Amino acid sequence: MFIAAAMAAVIVSCGGKSGGKPNFADNEYAIRKVEANSTELQATYPATIKGIQDVQIRPKVSGFITRICVHEGQAVTAGQLLFVIDNETYQAQVRQAKASVNTAKAQLATSKLTYENSKKLYEGKVIGDYELSTAENNYATAQAQLAQAESALASAEETLSYCYVKSPVAGVVGSLPYKVGALVSASSAEPLTTVSDVSTIEVFFSLTEKDMLAMTKNENGVSGALAAFPEVRLQLADGSTYSQPGKVVKASGVIDAATGSVSVIAHFPNPNKELRSGGSGLIVIPSMKDKAVIIPQEATSEVQNKIFVYLVGKDNRVRYTEIKVNPQNDGKTYIVTAGLKVGDTYVSKGITSLTDGMQIKPIPEKDYMKKIDDAAKLGEKQGSASAYISVMK
Repeated sequence: MFIAAAMAAVIVSCGGKSGGKPNFADNEYAIRKVEANSTELQATYPATIKGIQDVQIRPKVSGFITRICVHEGQAVTAGQLLFVIDNETYQAQVRQAKASVNTAKAQLATSKLTYENSKKLYEGKVIGDYELSTAENNYATAQAQLAQAESALASAEETLSYCYVKSPVAGVVGSLPYKVGALVSASSAEPLTTVSDVSTIEVFFSLTEKDMLAMTKNENGVSGALAAFPEVRLQLADGSTYSQPGKVVKASGVIDAATGSVSVIAHFPNPNKELRSGGSGLIVIPSMKDKAVIIPQEATSEVQNKIFVYLVGKDNRVRYTEIKVNPQNDGKTYIVTAGLKVGDTYVSKGITSLTDGMQIKPIPEKDYMKKIDDAAKLGEKQGSASAYISVMK
């Protein structure tokens, strides 16, 4: 009992005066002076990811799919077989065309013999001009018929080759909407698949007309603006940042009248095939700003989409002042664009208990934080003592 009473006395003597709170006077507040600093701004724009070449694979002939030689997501090379379409009809057409070529060759050989024989007879004055001309014309006709038959054969063979659908480019196979047995044709609504060349990725985003005008004026035109454009980053859908930086390479020459924006394209290398065509993300464009006024967000309050701070006057009275800030921020600080200037003093902590025109006792921020730490340590001691008393009871 004696020990418990002694501990209680200790608690009263340590905490009775402040009650576990920082030992502040009622009007003590931390202040900070406005300074100019260099900082990096980051502007973000919604972006769409596409392969540098997305090729829709469509059949050139009608028929049933008899074989699918790839699977979704497979990497293919240029010329690799993707699909086989039923080709019996087209093979028959090739055989027929070959037969026509053989017939035309035979007719050509016969007409050639006839013509050569007619020339000898003409030289011997056995036949006249008419007979020789007739034999010559028949020979020329046979040559033309052979050429026509060979052309038909080439056409039939080309049509047969269309039954073996091959990839025109190297890339990654997209979705496969058709299965074996499906009837397809050149007029089918959906392509057989899409092959995307994703060795390099094109990322599409839009700049406002105002931003584009500012860039082109400063860099003497679009080409100069593109050359001077900083490296950009790509923030992926999961919030992570893609490891490779990108380069802006193209900008549309036409402003979209509906949105007032200009389409811009950035290229990103994709050596590990991490990025897939059709994805989305955010383009992050960095820029440096010199002599920026930066303040912590905890020193501000927001009312009806307006940002306010408490400026400290010469008489230590605070003035509730609206400021303008850059919409791009890191979630912890604001870059002030209007309302504050270098040398101004503002309340940096504890602003929730302030009112406009209130007179305060300014203290350095480090002293303010020390009092906070002292109060926390005092609270820990009181908590330990209370726990000890509870045990003793």
